[in-house]
Amino acid sequence: MSTSLELVLVLLASAVGVVVVFRSLNLPPLFGYLIAGVLIGPHALGWVPESEQSHYLAEFGVVFLMFSIVLIHVES
Repeated sequence: MSTSLELVLVLLASAVGVVVVFRSLNLPPLFGYLIAGVLIGPHALGWVPESEQSHYLAEFGVVFLMFSIVLIHVES
């Protein structure tokens, strides 16, 4: 990845694709986000290299994951 824009576009495209697949299988998209993150990360397919930019995006991802978990807990 040469720019942070390319990094964000790869992450968004994979997230949208995973949500479409998981919704069609009647599974929660949250699991899809986790699986997509593991697959495109630096230790599996390596689409997203390990860099300072990816660490900042990962921190935002963890915050959004905790927020989603709280919303799921509040709804039930």
